[in-house]
Amino acid sequence: MSAQWKKYVLWFAQEHVDFRQAEIASLLRLWNLPMRTAQDHKPENPFWIVELQNDESAKKLASRSMSLRCIFELWSHSKSFSAFHEQLSGFIQTNRSALDSLFSKDRSFKVTVETYNKHFSQAEKVAKMETMHYLPAEGPVKLNAPDVHYWYLEFWGLDPMDVPEQPLDIMFGKWVADGSRDTINELSLKKRKFIGNTSMDPQLSLLMANQALAKRGDVVFDPFVGSGSLLVAAAKFGAYVMGSDIDYMTVHGKSKPTRANQKVRACDESIYANLTQYGCEGQYLDVLISDFSRSIWNDCIQFDSIVTDPPYGIREATERVEFKTQRRATCLNEGVVHYPSTSPYQFDQLYRDLLNFSAQHLKMGGRLVCWFPLLRKDFSPEMVPQHKCLQLIANSEQPLTVYSARRLLTYEKVSDRSEDMLAYELSQVMVDSFRQRLMSTVLQNSGTRKERRLALRKVGVEEAIKRGKKLAADGKWKYELQQNDNTSDK
Repeated sequence: MSAQWKKYVLWFAQEHVDFRQAEIASLLRLWNLPMRTAQDHKPENPFWIVELQNDESAKKLASRSMSLRCIFELWSHSKSFSAFHEQLSGFIQTNRSALDSLFSKDRSFKVTVETYNKHFSQAEKVAKMETMHYLPAEGPVKLNAPDVHYWYLEFWGLDPMDVPEQPLDIMFGKWVADGSRDTINELSLKKRKFIGNTSMDPQLSLLMANQALAKRGDVVFDPFVGSGSLLVAAAKFGAYVMGSDIDYMTVHGKSKPTRANQKVRACDESIYANLTQYGCEGQYLDVLISDFSRSIWNDCIQFDSIVTDPPYGIREATERVEFKTQRRATCLNEGVVHYPSTSPYQFDQLYRDLLNFSAQHLKMGGRLVCWFPLLRKDFSPEMVPQHKCLQLIANSEQPLTVYSARRLLTYEKVSDRSEDMLAYELSQVMVDSFRQRLMSTVLQNSGTRKERRLALRKVGVEEAIKRGKKLAADGKWKYELQQNDNTSDK
């Protein structure tokens, strides 16, 4: 390790584990920070031992991370107690002149003992502290807000049913910075002015904003804005936000309330009210009512990032305005006010429009961050939508039920060639309605006996049609050639 690099421990909250790698990579890109990881790096572990250039880099990384609990400078790391103490003692002696200010009499301190996957009593924790009697700290002990906070950590694996006899890692270091997890509570849906049926969890909203590299001065767009949860997260990081949606009632706060025991919505419930609640009203540009399948945007409009959660047809309908090629015969006259009906927005068409729109309206290097639903048992990387102008740089899974999940896809615009603007690809497996595939799977596995039998019969019919079979007069599914032979025999 060169002199300008220092070792740190990134301590993560053990939730949304599959998202932490993508978030940290995005924040490193946002701050233009270099970071080194070990060859045996395991993203699923709550403790990452990394190398950063200085404390300032560590503080920047922690200042926006929703996954990090804290970062501390690593002084000693080993798998055995004897080697750990030898290494810690050697580190202090080698760097004594640089550490003297931390150990001075006027600097209060505290040592916290923490274990993962193993419980220690308070007496056992005190005994661990006493083994580090060689720490030359001379200042007073202060349990609340000390000047210097030391951490002693033991990692006992991830499986509570298979705890090893000895810890897998023993670490000691000095606290540098906490993550930004307080923002999650600040944006809690429980206290938010305006929420809807599908308002996004604050932590996930903030993770999406981080992966979109949303920053002060950016313009962030959500084409399926709903109650504006994703706009709130992006605005919190200083971005200007705007959105659109086909649902007039939801966007204007006139839909049925979703809070328990709330019968009527307050007159001031709105997306703008949410931003005002969090002091971000200056970041609000506008929200428009429009059908995303028929773009209203000038070709020259560009966004820094597009962050969205498209409807899947489960809790919110996937709708588009019905396109009519001719006037109905029942229409009395051409001057009659016409309110167009809606039709289902097919799954493949929705994502085709989203990726094509992003290719057209993102700036070079801009990001699209969106959710993509799927059945867990069927997933393969080939199912993820592709586009020649967009490079997939992150793909994280959030399980929803036993059968279903959704993946947070992050794309970056890498090309603006006009011939590639419509170069969208989606696996044929995903073309069918997600809702139909999910309901069919649920009924096959957890419905009543009659529902399971009907669901399996429907699957059998669909498979027969795919193989080229047709229903014969005798009620059996046969290949067309076989049917013709039977007919000629008669």
